[in-house]
Amino acid sequence: MPALLPLLIIAPLLGGCVGLAVGAVATSGVSIVEERSLGEQVDDLTITFDISQRFTQFNETNEDALFGVSLDVTEGRVLLTGNVAEAHLRIEAVRLAWQAEGVVEVRNEIDVDEANAGSLSLADIAISNELRALLLFDSDVSKINFNVETVDRVVYITGIAQDDAELERVLNHARTISGVEEVVSYVRVLGG
Repeated sequence: MPALLPLLIIAPLLGGCVGLAVGAVATSGVSIVEERSLGEQVDDLTITFDISQRFTQFNETNEDALFGVSLDVTEGRVLLTGNVAEAHLRIEAVRLAWQAEGVVEVRNEIDVDEANAGSLSLADIAISNELRALLLFDSDVSKINFNVETVDRVVYITGIAQDDAELERVLNHARTISGVEEVVSYVRVLGG
């Protein structure tokens, strides 16, 4: 029954989104080891769902203009990454993100790149996957507490580090990956 608790809490908010509900149940088993409380995880999931719905509605009437925007939410802090075709779309993505209840900060790392708007590069996917693997197999890193996104060879890391040493290990892993041009950390250190 504890594994179903997150689903029961957010089910009324999800409507017909079965995929998101299944994801909530799947992740509930690891929530015990994550630095965020179960309530914070549910809040972040609710914010993510709300913003995603707003982006989808915007895309329906604007030719998928925000299709290339990804979002990550940790402790109510939203990180927007990706590529859009025009500068005003960066502003629109931030405006929509701020409309979600519970948002405490919006970090806008969206690039304006008409040629690559809405696309993911294989190099970026490979960088993110390599970093996730490095974190997974590092026994001194609690991988569950970190999220990774790569756009145009810039690695964005969000989450919560147990201490400065853990954060430095994560950043060093990212810096050692071939092709990485920059590492941007939005990681909060516990007690910091």
